[in-house]
Amino acid sequence: MIFTLTPSVRAVLLANLAVFFAAWFLGPDQFAPLELWPVGQDLGYAGLPFRPWQLVSYGFLHFEFWHLFTNMLGLLVFGPAVERLLGSRRFQAYYFTCVIGAALSQLLVAATIAPAPAPTVGASGGIFGLLLCYALNWPRQRIMLLFPPIPMPAWLFVTGYGLFELYEGVFSRNEGVAHFAHLGGMAAGFVLLQAWRMLDRSRGY
Repeated sequence: MIFTLTPSVRAVLLANLAVFFAAWFLGPDQFAPLELWPVGQDLGYAGLPFRPWQLVSYGFLHFEFWHLFTNMLGLLVFGPAVERLLGSRRFQAYYFTCVIGAALSQLLVAATIAPAPAPTVGASGGIFGLLLCYALNWPRQRIMLLFPPIPMPAWLFVTGYGLFELYEGVFSRNEGVAHFAHLGGMAAGFVLLQAWRMLDRSRGY
């Protein structure tokens, strides 16, 4: 699969792998200032303040192998097609808009309805944005689930996944998953895609 990667997808993949192995060798505490810390909360002795760069830097941090594996699998499966569709420059803008949108959603939720006891890490917001873009442009493309191995059209997969994340965000007590960040990544991606569509129409594309 490495030979089918597009340039930006390859760069994001390598950056995530490099940070993961660096954290494995140096220890995750060395990367604490890059995690997405809640704004204005007393997190005790271990707590660090929020800094603007965390809106992006958190998206390259994975301290558990399966967290990294699932996110990078999504990047490998859906990223190349989206980059070929959008072009590298727009892909980069889109991906990081989704990452930032996910971060802002997480900060908003943590500051209002669900205070977060810990910082947020992971590329999931960007990956969920890629899922949305893929489903919007290839809605009937079949996607094979891993567990269970059931094929379904992309639009159904992404719609179901989004509804699941909404349900889990509202009702789940699992504080280890930033469900609203996932939804925020999808929402930010949708807004940007619509803005580009209107811009392209105004230019006669």
